[in-house]
Amino acid sequence: MRECKRRGCRVLLLTAEKLRDADWPRESIAETYYLPEEIPLADIVKAVTHLARNEKLDRIVALDEFDMETAATLREHLRIPGMGLTTMRYFRDKLAMRMRALDRDIRVPDFVPVVNHGDIRYYLDHVPGPWVLKPRQEASAIGIKKIGSADELWPLLEQLGDKQSNFLVEKFVPGDVYHVDSVVSENEVVFSNVSRYGKPPMNVAHGGVFTSFTVPRGSADDAELRALNVDLIGSLGLLRGVSHAEFIRAHADGQLYFLECAARVGGAYINEMVEAATGINLWREWARIEIAGGDGSYKLPLAREEYAGVILSLARQENPDTSGYNDPEVHLRIKRHHHAGLILKSASADRIPALLEDYARRFAEEFMAVQPMKDKPTA
Repeated sequence: MRECKRRGCRVLLLTAEKLRDADWPRESIAETYYLPEEIPLADIVKAVTHLARNEKLDRIVALDEFDMETAATLREHLRIPGMGLTTMRYFRDKLAMRMRALDRDIRVPDFVPVVNHGDIRYYLDHVPGPWVLKPRQEASAIGIKKIGSADELWPLLEQLGDKQSNFLVEKFVPGDVYHVDSVVSENEVVFSNVSRYGKPPMNVAHGGVFTSFTVPRGSADDAELRALNVDLIGSLGLLRGVSHAEFIRAHADGQLYFLECAARVGGAYINEMVEAATGINLWREWARIEIAGGDGSYKLPLAREEYAGVILSLARQENPDTSGYNDPEVHLRIKRHHHAGLILKSASADRIPALLEDYARRFAEEFMAVQPMKDKPTA
């Protein structure tokens, strides 16, 4: 929003009433409009269409994973440029993105839609467990359940009732999880940064310290993931914007498997980590790309090739004190209620992972709090 304002745009914010007092960049926002939290999509379309009578709307951007369908619906109704509903589903629906990737010969863990019970029985008989039951349209690890046996799965499906088709079952693949954060302009990946999670996000979501760090540049992992990410983005059809894609290198066979991809900036301060390593702020570049549209004027700034990491934990303390972490690599201290976090930066590929390993142990002792995993997101 700040970048849009700097570039002369009139910024309008449409958000939920419960976020009225959130820390918005109000100096960059011309007008703010609030809606009830549970308002139906059809009523949002009516409200924005009414707004468009007096405001010339040129772009609509979803700032959150859960607003992507709303934004795409509004674009199609008002015929505003940007991602439509069909493409949106490849970045929002875990089943759609897997089927699309598989059609383009991108390896994915064995899965089955929770639709036909005969197909599910065949899958359970032929794909060894454990498995995971995943919601098709939640973000990150929200709502995911690990399943150890068929006898454990069927009662869960029974509980879901008519909501079963909103889920898929996938083979649980132990391995190292990577993420590739990209800038895409006119179907071309013009920037990407490859990072690895210290622990898989699903593990951290059930209690743990979150870490991520830049993969050594020019390494085999770096090169393979960059190439795979280009194939993936082309397959899913992202025309312009940013993406956050996750892959896992399986311990069993050493192969890379596609997990999921979102057309948004990664959460958990991944943007700040990427910016520390490269100088590229993904939010800023997203704004510049949206403003440029398809006129060919977008140019990526020169990027650095250094290394960075992030460590983040839910904290027992309201405002945890991280001053004891005073290595010169500490680049930014994250200030967030009941959270402890740091962004690290270095010219060395090896220094960041070593620091994060030590810091994660200390965070677990000094700060870490555990909260039960939620089935639904909280704003």
